[in-house]
Amino acid sequence: MMRNVPGQLRGAVVVITGASSGIGEATAEAFAAKGARLVLAARDASALQAVAKSCRDKGCDVLVAPTDVTDAAAVKNLAAKAMSFGSIDVWVSNVGVGAVGRFHETPVEAHEQTIRANLIGHLNDAHAVLPMFLEQGEGVFINVISIGGFVAAPFAAAYSASKFGLRGFSESLRAELADYPGIHICDIYPSFVDTPGIGHGANYVGRKLTAPPPIIDARRVARTIVNIARWPRPTTTVGVMTNAARLAHLIAPNFSTRMAGRLMRAYFERAPRVQMSNGNLYRPPSVPGGIDGGLRSSNATMAPALAVAGLALVGLTCALAMWQWSNHRSTRRYLW
Repeated sequence: MMRNVPGQLRGAVVVITGASSGIGEATAEAFAAKGARLVLAARDASALQAVAKSCRDKGCDVLVAPTDVTDAAAVKNLAAKAMSFGSIDVWVSNVGVGAVGRFHETPVEAHEQTIRANLIGHLNDAHAVLPMFLEQGEGVFINVISIGGFVAAPFAAAYSASKFGLRGFSESLRAELADYPGIHICDIYPSFVDTPGIGHGANYVGRKLTAPPPIIDARRVARTIVNIARWPRPTTTVGVMTNAARLAHLIAPNFSTRMAGRLMRAYFERAPRVQMSNGNLYRPPSVPGGIDGGLRSSNATMAPALAVAGLALVGLTCALAMWQWSNHRSTRRYLW
């Protein structure tokens, strides 16, 4: 148990939702390496068992609890099962799905399901565990958000709404819990991560989906999550693109978002055609996919050019903002 031992994770009880692949699986293995006791949750029971075996091979205790986080009662049951270890020290709220498509061409049910999983699911996690943290007087709740918590993603409107909502949700909780110094609400904002998530997501554009480089390893995100559990802090970004995009959006939000939309449309025009699908919105994928999504290798030749393009976009955004500010000052002097 980590109580009264800052930075100690051996014996700590860690609940991880969305633990069947990607960041969740990498996080489970990272906590297992530190000797934590794990409670792994996701919809796919067989995939969870595979992750659990890998973690048990590292010598840690693992409880598998198949759970759909959009079901509030099921999440309450997950918390109750986790308490069989005697406490919950860390809760990693990690579930995330996506639906890519033009807003009006994407079924409204797909938008709703994205919000349920990405936002309501995280609310359900917090609602289940916070009473236990309050009774204990301490605990760490980690919201895995994304770069999408700072900048909108064109052609993924519900995803953007859910991630912006998560950021506001975390800020609200931190304000409410300010009088409880032992309870920490922490946000993680990774940039584009190499996981099966994009391949598993719903696709309503009929084009092969990928992510722009530089794409980071899910294990890097997992190490960050472990470090936050040991030494909590409110907001942590992972990957240079998160900070660059955050700055661009802060300086010129409309311009940067319009440019992102143009880049997306240009990509869709040349990307290979694929079959449209609901992906993993309503059921687990037939093949869990493991930690890696193969995005880094497929984009390796494009990485330098796109990285330069991203930095150029940030520079152009800053220049535009300075021009607008200068023009605004000139106009004010004229009016005076």
